[in-house]
Amino acid sequence: MPRNPFTSEGPNDGTGDEPGAGTNGRVGDGSSDGVGEGREASIRQVAAASLAGTVVEWYDFFLYATMAGLVFNQEFFPTFDPLIGTLVAFGTFAAGFVTRPIGGVLFGHLGDRLGRKPMLVVTMMIMGLATFAMGLLPTYAQIGAAAPVLLLILRMLQGIGLGGEWGGAILLCVEHAPDGRRGWFSSWPQLGVPVGLLLSTLAISGVGRLGDAALVDWAWRVPFLASIVLVAVGLFIRLRISEPPAFQRIVRTRQRARVPLLDVVRQHPKITLLGMGARMSESVTFNVYNAFLVTYTVAVLGLPKSYMFDALIVASVVGFFVIPLAGRVSDRVGRRKVFMAGALLAAVSAFPIFVLVDTGSRWLIMVAVVVGWGIAACTMYGPEGAMFAEIYPTRVRYSGMSVVYQIGVLPSGAVAPLIGTALVARFDGTSWPVALYVLLIALITVVSLVFLPETYRRPVDDAGPQDPDPAPSPVVAEDR
Repeated sequence: MPRNPFTSEGPNDGTGDEPGAGTNGRVGDGSSDGVGEGREASIRQVAAASLAGTVVEWYDFFLYATMAGLVFNQEFFPTFDPLIGTLVAFGTFAAGFVTRPIGGVLFGHLGDRLGRKPMLVVTMMIMGLATFAMGLLPTYAQIGAAAPVLLLILRMLQGIGLGGEWGGAILLCVEHAPDGRRGWFSSWPQLGVPVGLLLSTLAISGVGRLGDAALVDWAWRVPFLASIVLVAVGLFIRLRISEPPAFQRIVRTRQRARVPLLDVVRQHPKITLLGMGARMSESVTFNVYNAFLVTYTVAVLGLPKSYMFDALIVASVVGFFVIPLAGRVSDRVGRRKVFMAGALLAAVSAFPIFVLVDTGSRWLIMVAVVVGWGIAACTMYGPEGAMFAEIYPTRVRYSGMSVVYQIGVLPSGAVAPLIGTALVARFDGTSWPVALYVLLIALITVVSLVFLPETYRRPVDDAGPQDPDPAPSPVVAEDR
């Protein structure tokens, strides 16, 4: 069998021509804990490969979120009132969330059928190239209505790439990691959020120092074009790893689901809905305290952009340490307890955070963003990947956790900046309705967590929800 450029596998070892079935000394040799001797890469290298990709994805994502409120409202939607233009620009931001479930379902299905690694290479290329193309887009003044249409298309492609990326990146770590350390290693790709936010904020802050006129005229393109460097580095790292042992095992035993999404819907509906509810607070806090607050502090409070940029940089650094700490603690005390702590902090801090922001003080705004973004949201984010992976069995894990993560974001993070902006406009520039919104969403997460099962002690091959399984769906009878 010829060498597979995605999996780096040579001829198979007698188990058939299934993807990922062979072993050639790379990560994923089929040992029970994924860390056996004789492999070319360690679990830490796998985690680093996952992190490299998520940094690219989240750099692109946060870059768009910030530019939507600072530049795109002027360059692509100039015919609207400034506030309405910002709402429309955030509407295109939400469009990327709408297409994320498409990416989650599509690449979740292919990832459960063909393997985790090939999907991660494809999704990185989709999102990275879409972001690079944004830096080349002509504006409304140059080509008229075609400009916002092209921007919307590229934003939707970003969403598709990110939708398929997250689940696969987490699974590379969860399915390679030994029992008792899955929370720790699965937190590594989650670090893509603070690192991506840090890099995008530094990039925007850097070009912003050229002045508002230069930023709107041409400098906004530079961070988008620069993303191609991150894509190249990420692809180089990811092409050097191979499939997790858990996936190789279901290939060898012919246990792959024919249509994984149908299995998720039919066999695991309760756990899926609870997972979506648990997801909501983390998603809303991330996007309210990032995308919305940048617009709110500049357009409503009239503060310099540097106030929020500096706050986000500090919050990113704090989050970089909080995420792995939360993941590691979840290996000791459980996923739900750690996640619950973050949700409760998001709830009780919602109103104090906006009180601090409304003072207009640079330092109090920094404290507010660190508490809401760097601590509350990142505490939830640390154990999230392991928790959502462990509630599904291997044969539908990519599809199941992608549905929870990507569809669960639609009523929460996807519309959070839009809802925040609309609430401020409706209530004459006051922030308390947004604080109430953050609080209520956090309570939904708390209730969902109460009913989710604890999973941190389950062996990864046995992990699965407590939902009834009335009629197992057919598995693939693979030809030899």
